[in-house]
Amino acid sequence: MLNAIAESRSEVEASRSAPGFAPEAPAEIPDVPLFTITARRRTMGSDLGDLWTHRELFYFLTWRDVKVRYKQTVLGALWAILQPFLTMVVFTLFFGRLARIPSNGVPYPIFAYAGLLPWTFFSNAVTSAGNSVVGNASLITKVYVPRMIIPGSAVAAALLDFAIAGLILIAMMVYYGVAISAQAAMLAPLTVLLAVLAFGVGTFMAGLNVKYRDVRHALPFVIQLWMFATPIIYPSNFVPAKWRWLLVLNPLTGIIEGFRGALFGLDFQWFGFAVAACAAGGILTYSVHSFRRMEREFADIV
Repeated sequence: MLNAIAESRSEVEASRSAPGFAPEAPAEIPDVPLFTITARRRTMGSDLGDLWTHRELFYFLTWRDVKVRYKQTVLGALWAILQPFLTMVVFTLFFGRLARIPSNGVPYPIFAYAGLLPWTFFSNAVTSAGNSVVGNASLITKVYVPRMIIPGSAVAAALLDFAIAGLILIAMMVYYGVAISAQAAMLAPLTVLLAVLAFGVGTFMAGLNVKYRDVRHALPFVIQLWMFATPIIYPSNFVPAKWRWLLVLNPLTGIIEGFRGALFGLDFQWFGFAVAACAAGGILTYSVHSFRRMEREFADIV
């Protein structure tokens, strides 16, 4: 084998030393480039197409977030139930029994839990989505994926906790003898609206967190203040009429009041639902536009 390689090398050298041999001239570089590589124009349709193409990645990221959240825990998925349930117990003792806050004719424990259920989902989804891009820095810098999948998978993982904690609400309604009304059909659009709002806020926070890392520390504080500005502990009619319009501007007010109206057969607040839908749509549109503008620098600064 070595002899054959040596013979081939000697033949090549002999041909180069033969009279009349002229080496090939190097290729000339044209003045005008033959191909120009540019970024394609981004549209909402192309973004949705990318998300659909990477739907399997979305599924695996969502399942990974679920497994990581409960990995090496004693109670596992029971934490999805304990968080809103124990908070409901504390609220019932201090606000239902001691402060005597009204609950629109509904037993206060189930009244509080019906507000805590969507709020806990929203809080966990926004917090997880806000830290998701920074937490997946290795994925951002090594391969191309639609960046919006990352906060989206965090919101989808929180939906599983929402569904598990909803089982306790059903058990409480049976215990207190609260019948499900015909308005329960509104639970599906209310859940979609809640997820859209959480995705919009979480996506904006995720992009902002890459540029300004103190967002990670400020976000829990903002979420805590937001909870007291939302009718979770109290009904919206508990607020004086002259200040109630400020409460309606909060999109979560219409969603949580809608959940209670759909579950307990109360007067459904269509105006609050419409305000929440408009606010969620506006927040989502602005967040997607802002995220697409900021994601060009993610790989450089993450």
